[in-house]
Amino acid sequence: MVTLLSQGERMPHRILVVDDDILVLDALRELLYADGYEVLTATRGQEALDILQREHVDLVLLDVIMPKMTGFDVCRQIRSWEDKKSRVKIIILTAKTDQGDQVIGEEAGYDLYLTKPIDPRKLKELIHSTLGDLPQ
Repeated sequence: MVTLLSQGERMPHRILVVDDDILVLDALRELLYADGYEVLTATRGQEALDILQREHVDLVLLDVIMPKMTGFDVCRQIRSWEDKKSRVKIIILTAKTDQGDQVIGEEAGYDLYLTKPIDPRKLKELIHSTLGDLPQ
């Protein structure tokens, strides 16, 4: 089925949420879905990379502490695939507050580093700003 958009409508941005905590994943999915975003989820780094190989995504919300592959590893891998013109936005959303972790993340290539817990309204504002859009 083909969905036609009327003038002024836009396709919803697609956001991939990557976190090994199912409760966090569900909460973020609901928060973003309520704002009109299309949300994909992954609980492991490799699962996220597999999704990114086959799906267009505008933004990745990425936890750092995950089994087998850290969020920093995922971020580095994503950046190694990209060219300068088509760069997915990556927001690190983590409980790691150490300055050294932020430096590691910066070297990996994130766009924004946020520490948990974060106010849902603030998170939505930062996502809208990062994507350059207004809430639907």
